[in-house]
Amino acid sequence: MKTINVLIIFMLLVFSTHLMAYGGSSSSKKKCKKPTLSEVMPAHLSIVPPTSSFSFHTSTATLLHSIRVTANKTPVEVDIKKVANGFVVSGKLPSTLKRKYVRLDFTGTTSNSCQGVDGWLIEIAQENAN
Repeated sequence: MKTINVLIIFMLLVFSTHLMAYGGSSSSKKKCKKPTLSEVMPAHLSIVPPTSSFSFHTSTATLLHSIRVTANKTPVEVDIKKVANGFVVSGKLPSTLKRKYVRLDFTGTTSNSCQGVDGWLIEIAQENAN
């Protein structure tokens, strides 16, 4: 009889340990909400002249000091304005860009320490060599 009781206790311990390893469905951790982009101008895959302006909106949770923009991995100087639903970020493409396609990348961090990266691709109109 003692052997059966010990065996049952052992099985219950093993079973309960496996259940605890997977955790419960509720969690005390906050969900990571990354910064988002909207109203991107010029739109993805647009053809624009060299040194064109660009702009986009970021979400309200984005921290102002964390906003960074690069064009083909080159840092771009931007103006940032606070609006009711986040920030409006604007700037100009650097004149040093020599490639036909430019990837504009945005990085930012939200108030709950979640970092996000987003971006879009634009085409630089090539000057005619006459």
